[in-house]
Amino acid sequence: MITGSFEDVVESLLRCAKHRERCLVAVAGPPGVGKSTLSSRLQKQLVARGLNTSIVQMDGFHLDNTVLDQRRIRDRKGAPETFDASAFVWLIARLRSGSSDIRVPEFDRIADCVRHDSGMVAKNCQIVLIEGNYLLLNAYPWSHAHSLFDCSLFLTASTEVLEKRLVSRWLELGLDRQTAETKAFHNDIPNAMRVLQQSRKADITYQPSELA
Repeated sequence: MITGSFEDVVESLLRCAKHRERCLVAVAGPPGVGKSTLSSRLQKQLVARGLNTSIVQMDGFHLDNTVLDQRRIRDRKGAPETFDASAFVWLIARLRSGSSDIRVPEFDRIADCVRHDSGMVAKNCQIVLIEGNYLLLNAYPWSHAHSLFDCSLFLTASTEVLEKRLVSRWLELGLDRQTAETKAFHNDIPNAMRVLQQSRKADITYQPSELA
């Protein structure tokens, strides 16, 4: 399904969650497209409908900067190889079982580091929104998670919108325009193109009018 309606997305997730004890939803899309904002909006709507809903972010599995430095790939931070993808897929498998409360890591963008065990998905959580760039990527080990999702949602945007957003993200962190553009066009935008071109088709593709 392709839609530009937030209400359509909510109704689709409600149908997916119906008659399931726990529903795992992949919220995928390129960097800068607004996945975190969308996940937060969805969580509020689903909770308002009486469904216990949690958010788990792939960004909690960034490799530590010291590891990236050792591998000489810190300038590629945010690319698929800069995540502990196997640990992330293992967590999704644990979330699939729903047999206990599960602690999850979160990424502190300001401090540029992972906060381990700072979040939690409760045993009675009915919908888990799992948010990240590479959830639907057709590459190992990300592809091992595909069968674990009950529903997949892909948030997309035009290339022009993504470029503006990715440069703005660095400007908001205090970088000058030249440095922001260098970081965006060297790493972020190639990552975004990889997500757009090499991800499997989602159950729902969502492109709000403001992202066209």
